[in-house]
Amino acid sequence: MDHERCGDLVVIADKDSWFTYYFWLDDNKAPDYARMVDIHKKPGYDPVEMLTDPKDKFLMPKVIWKLLKKKLGFRTVMDIIPLDATLVKGSHGRMPEDSKDHPILITNKKSDSLKDNVLATEVYGIIENHLINS
Repeated sequence: MDHERCGDLVVIADKDSWFTYYFWLDDNKAPDYARMVDIHKKPGYDPVEMLTDPKDKFLMPKVIWKLLKKKLGFRTVMDIIPLDATLVKGSHGRMPEDSKDHPILITNKKSDSLKDNVLATEVYGIIENHLINS
């Protein structure tokens, strides 16, 4: 990788993996922020934040109870995120191996200057140009 902000060591997960930040071996010793959405305390991206525990039969009553407490003015912690990294299927920030799975850019403007394939770093300029020349 030839980029000014690229480090000396670059690690890329395989297509069905991601690098978890979990540094504890016992879930009972996990930090409080691990079970909630807290992007400022977590040392990295946590895709498990998008999930809930599929084995928790009382999840919805817990969520309703916590939301009710919030609505009544009580402070409550929304600690409903599981500590099971295996629930995540896929990786983050990795280009798909099959070009059919690549992201697409759709516009209603015909442009002869757009290439079939654009770099992610070019998207901002394309959108900016689209808005300025509207």
